[in-house]
Amino acid sequence: MIFPDILRQVACTLALLAVRSEAAPKFQLDSRELTFDYNNNKVRGVNLGGWLVLEPWITPSIFEEWSSSRAVVDEYTYTQVLGRTEASNRLNRHWNTWITQDDFNRIAAAGLNHVRIPIGYWAIAPLPGDPYVQGQLAFMDNAIGWARSAGLKVMIDLHGAPGSQNGFDNSGRLGPIQWQQGDTVSQTLNAIRGLAQRYASNTDVVTAIQLLNEPFGYSLNLDLIKKFYYDGWGTIRDSNRDTTVVIHDAFQDFLGYWNGFMNSESGVNHVMLDTHQYQIFDNGQVAQSPPQHISSACAIGRKLSSCDKWTVVGEWTGAQTDCAKWLNGLGKGARYDGTLPDSSYVGSCNGKYTGTVAGLSADDKFNLRHFIEAQLDAYERRTGWFFWTWKTESAPEWHMKDLLANGLFPQPLTSRQYPNQCGF
Repeated sequence: MIFPDILRQVACTLALLAVRSEAAPKFQLDSRELTFDYNNNKVRGVNLGGWLVLEPWITPSIFEEWSSSRAVVDEYTYTQVLGRTEASNRLNRHWNTWITQDDFNRIAAAGLNHVRIPIGYWAIAPLPGDPYVQGQLAFMDNAIGWARSAGLKVMIDLHGAPGSQNGFDNSGRLGPIQWQQGDTVSQTLNAIRGLAQRYASNTDVVTAIQLLNEPFGYSLNLDLIKKFYYDGWGTIRDSNRDTTVVIHDAFQDFLGYWNGFMNSESGVNHVMLDTHQYQIFDNGQVAQSPPQHISSACAIGRKLSSCDKWTVVGEWTGAQTDCAKWLNGLGKGARYDGTLPDSSYVGSCNGKYTGTVAGLSADDKFNLRHFIEAQLDAYERRTGWFFWTWKTESAPEWHMKDLLANGLFPQPLTSRQYPNQCGF
């Protein structure tokens, strides 16, 4: 489509010239009604982590045979070591069983209205020389059908880009950040184009596509990230005028840095900002007391209310520790109990390294419920939230299905045992 291409070029030029709202053109694409009203309804969602993109801490059994050698630490090395045939066989067994229609039904029954589904570029636009195997899109197709049956909306999240946008194992490849080098950005846009084209007719369910999960802005060129966001918006608009385009905050201040960018005055429509709020991945945060964690969550909520575009907390957790087995990488310890290098002991990981929600201590259960309720209140100050994650094999603080079953996640979602913690 020619018109979106022209509009994308105009909007991108305006952004790069730092034109602000008072000079921005007041035009938007004509658009049909969205099938979810992000202005007036709250997103209450959950991530389907560890399904179409592997993460060792979510499904440690898949990686257990390499726990000593550490020859396999991510999906790249998993497929590289096993070879295509064996990797495909094992992954298809996992894809077939980890998430099913029953999960979607349970998610809907819990009062949730969205799922966020991570997928890697290699599922859509694999590159020559990659060891990755394909087949994930058939399961994404199934997921959209299951969501439709359950009455849920889907955000498709490009979780891994060529070269790795953050160096995390959840990008597909642990190691150096090489996204933005060579052709990696255009290759990422090819993957976005493939998703947009494939699901253009499914806007009754696929209401949003996220251009890229967690680009590591501290190491990347932020101006190029912004240009990629405009190009990605245009790429999706080439296929569909209605799908919400989701951009991540790149670990920059979601209010101070991103207000004024791709908002309603910028000549683009249906843009949503995604921010991830964890309080466990540095020594200072993990050392906070439970009341301090709650105070931090409430402060986030106060900031969210001032965002100038739809804004979701696309990942958050009930965890106040980083104790979960391999959360910091296969074979690595935790800051909380001092087993990760350059950390100091805060407390014991007993029951939290592996286990079930039922097996947590009374204090842990008390703190989890308080923290979850405070975050729900805070993150609904703007557009809503997606909990990370629906299922884990053995990480109780992160396992929404198990948290629900044991009464630590509110049912209904608006009920509160500890109301008004934030004073909103």
